Amino acid sequence: MLDSITMSTLVLLGTAAALLLAATVYPSNFLRWLQRKRYQYEVTFSLYMLTATEKFIFNSILFLLLSLLIIAASLYLPEHIHIILNRLFYYWSGSEDSLADNSQQVLTSTSKVLRDAATSFLGMPPAGGLAGQGRGYMTP
Repeated sequence: MLDSITMSTLVLLGTAAALLLAATVYPSNFLRWLQRKRYQYEVTFSLYMLTATEKFIFNSILFLLLSLLIIAASLYLPEHIHIILNRLFYYWSGSEDSLADNSQQVLTSTSKVLRDAATSFLGMPPAGGLAGQGRGYMTP
C-alpha cells in the first residue's frame, strides 16, 4: 500500500514524463506554447524593457515571495480551515460538542505537563502554583 508521499512523488514524476514525451513528440507545438507563455509573462510584467540583471533580480524576488507564500499556506492554511469549519459547525449547531472533547483533553494534558514541569524545575508547590488573582507563591 502506498503512502501519500510516495503517491505524490509518482504523480509528479508521471507529469514530468508526460511533458517530456510531449516535448519530444511535438517539439514545434510545445516550444511555440512555451515561447508564447514566456512572451505573455514578459509583456504582463514589462520585463522586456529591463536588462538581464534587472530581470534576474525581479525574477528572484518574485520566486522568493511566491515560495514563501506557498510554504506559509501549506503550513498554516489547513489548521486555519479546520478552525473556520469548527466555528461554522458551532454557528450551525449551537453547541461545541465536537470542539469541547478534543480541546478539553488537550487543555487537561497541557496543564498536567506544565504543573509537573513547574513542580520539578521551579520548586513550586504541586497544588497549582498560583494563588488568587494570578499571584505566585513566595518561598521563604
